[in-house]
Amino acid sequence: MKSESRTIIFCLFLSTCLIFVSVAQGFGQEYEALKGLKSVKAVFDVRISNPKSAALSLKLVHDTYKDKNIIAVTKKPAFVVIFIGPSVKLISKNKEGFSPEEQKVLDQIASIISEMSKDGIKLEICLFAAKVFNVDPASVLPGIKHVPNGWVSLIGYEAKGYSLVPAY
Repeated sequence: MKSESRTIIFCLFLSTCLIFVSVAQGFGQEYEALKGLKSVKAVFDVRISNPKSAALSLKLVHDTYKDKNIIAVTKKPAFVVIFIGPSVKLISKNKEGFSPEEQKVLDQIASIISEMSKDGIKLEICLFAAKVFNVDPASVLPGIKHVPNGWVSLIGYEAKGYSLVPAY
């Protein structure tokens, strides 16, 4: 029950963020934090195990990438999404162990990932996590680069000036 409550709270939080982003875009509000920037680089550490929460988070990442305030700073923001931990199960073509409802959400995740990849967002999967969670690397959705250790990628991107955005 605790896990379900956390999931509901997390989904409500992300929904509120999506609404806020939409409202802020509608009124043309500026972000003080973006003033003076010449580029935007972010690496998203995704570890969400719940399909609905993951789909909502990935949609928010994609919407943020296309946000007019980000585009005003740079036409081509540099975004990377790294799937670590239990999230690796959500980006596999193998849907065993998921309910029919969850499988529909996994299809939405696959669609979002495909759109993200087409738009230029880099996607990576931690093969260490894939092994731990019994995800066959051959079953991973297309457009996702395989890296031996997602933490090493996070360290590298942060050293290159990418802002770390956790999505747990």
